[in-house]
Amino acid sequence: MSTSSTRLPEGRYGRSSDQRADRTLKVVGGVLAVLFVALIGWFGYHYVAQNEISGELIGFEVGEDAVKVHLEVHKDAGVVGYCTVRSQAEDGAEVGRADFRFGKDTTRVDQVVTLRTTSRGTSAELVGCHAE
Repeated sequence: MSTSSTRLPEGRYGRSSDQRADRTLKVVGGVLAVLFVALIGWFGYHYVAQNEISGELIGFEVGEDAVKVHLEVHKDAGVVGYCTVRSQAEDGAEVGRADFRFGKDTTRVDQVVTLRTTSRGTSAELVGCHAE
């Protein structure tokens, strides 16, 4: 007794549906990969190249009604901007927030600023820096 094969002869009737599906998935995957790389590049450009001012909180010293914050700010020449700093109490409540402005003349500012608080602050946080 012989068994008949249910498979079609190779190459006789064109590509199978599995091969077409594989090719479609490869094309869709390639297009999505290119879009993903372009999106990452766009975000990177706007984060690095378009960021005209950036800051870093070096340290802070707490007092009863103020927090002294040591900021280091890097900015492009001729850019005026500000950095927002906040302080929180021990229970997490915000006790102070202020914007500190930095002028046009230098590209690097290393300054200690005083943030007034409504009660004793236990921390200082640099919220962000923005160009005007």
